Amino acid sequence: MLTRSQVKSFISRYPDFRDEVLSIHYAPRMPKAMVKETQKIVALARKFNDEIARPLFLELDRKTHENPEFLPWDLVKKANEWGFYTMWMPKVFGGKGYNMPSIAYFSEEIGSVCLGIANVIGVHYLGVAGLMMAGNTRVIKKVMNDVVQGEKTGDPCLIALAITEPMAGTDVEEIELEDRGKITCHVRKVKGGYIVNGTKIFISMGRLSKWTVLYGYTNLKKSSENTVVMMVKQGMKGFTYGTHENKMGQRICTADVLNFEDCFVPDELVILDPERAKGFTKQKSRDVKMRHLDYVLSLSRPVVGSFGTSAARGAFEAALRFANEAEIDGKPMISYEWVQCRLAEMYSNVRLGRLAYAEANLANQHRGVYNILQMKPIYYYLKYLPLAFFNNVLSPLLTNRSIGTWLMSKWYLDGQKPEDQHLCTGLGSLAKFNGTDIGVKNCQIALELMGQTGMRHENGMEKILRDAKLLQIYEGTNQLNRINVFKSLIAPACPKAKIFEE
Repeated sequence: MLTRSQVKSFISRYPDFRDEVLSIHYAPRMPKAMVKETQKIVALARKFNDEIARPLFLELDRKTHENPEFLPWDLVKKANEWGFYTMWMPKVFGGKGYNMPSIAYFSEEIGSVCLGIANVIGVHYLGVAGLMMAGNTRVIKKVMNDVVQGEKTGDPCLIALAITEPMAGTDVEEIELEDRGKITCHVRKVKGGYIVNGTKIFISMGRLSKWTVLYGYTNLKKSSENTVVMMVKQGMKGFTYGTHENKMGQRICTADVLNFEDCFVPDELVILDPERAKGFTKQKSRDVKMRHLDYVLSLSRPVVGSFGTSAARGAFEAALRFANEAEIDGKPMISYEWVQCRLAEMYSNVRLGRLAYAEANLANQHRGVYNILQMKPIYYYLKYLPLAFFNNVLSPLLTNRSIGTWLMSKWYLDGQKPEDQHLCTGLGSLAKFNGTDIGVKNCQIALELMGQTGMRHENGMEKILRDAKLLQIYEGTNQLNRINVFKSLIAPACPKAKIFEE
């Protein structure tokens, strides 16, 4: 038999057993109430699909073709009425505090009917992640108060995230590539704040969001070391909107150009900059920026993986309905063995996509940025304490004193081991490219089975393909995610590997 030290030595060899089978380690630790909570979320998503999404999605898609400037305000208001914009916000900041992994299952359900509608809801939480991961509790409370009030008054308050630039693209998402890109969004320190000049492109729901998490740079040639993250509000002087992108798919979720011309952002809306970070960590500015980005992307990429899985599922369900209804030579199509094999392959793809994003969620739950929220005592404490306690006790403690920002920033900047961060980032990237690839693959199989019928707008299959293709079309993005998987999960076994050398 082996000694304990021998067992530890063998299982830590590449591939590390603890990294490869997360569910064995962490499923027993998961609070049981999370299962019922997630079931409730899925049931709510299915009810929303029946009452709102299915009756509307083709009509909304048609409207965006007839008028590319169409804005889905009615849909945004419906999602707001259903409470979707506060559902995954922490209770301490006024939200409903549902467990974070459940948003991926929710997104799959909504996206299986319409990826555009799923994204109208989902990209709000990309903005929430950018805001939360900066750790500035006072600004978090200020912005999230607006979201909560918007839900109460019926005037939706969404949060967008603006990082993509015209001449840099996805380079700004990877710290090793950022300084090679042509960054243009410049911020200049002045008394009381910053002056912003530049442009951000392809910002999902940018035009419909009242708050935007904006990334700017004091030195455009060394942007990775000089990043300033701030909140800008709709209506600020110097903040205007450019063109409305005429997208191929997911058209109901707008993609906008944001322009900044001598836009003044006061210090109280700056959530992260190199000087402030020095008060919470000894890490270099570049490492602080990398950690912040890794947190945002490790949270958002599993959800994008669920979007891709939802496209795969939507295509499978459309093909299954067609095969049940169609006939070949007077015989039900579904009875042919070759059809059954193709449908089995599609179903397998859906399950594999779900496993990929579920595994990424497990990494985030127990070794990622919100692992403390999934510990049983804390989870149940946060779940069952009345909202009044959060509003009257915890929230003032966190937001009215500097200790709250210090604690939260310290946790985010120094609280996660590098190997755990790599695991979460790598599995998030894996979920993203795996989900988007199988989404397109299942659409192609469905169209092979359905023929010309599949291209008719009224059955929705053609739209699913456009939506899925938009997720995958940025080949550079999926290539970047593959490199991230190599860098985070494979490179430790390859000492000669040089990342981003080409």
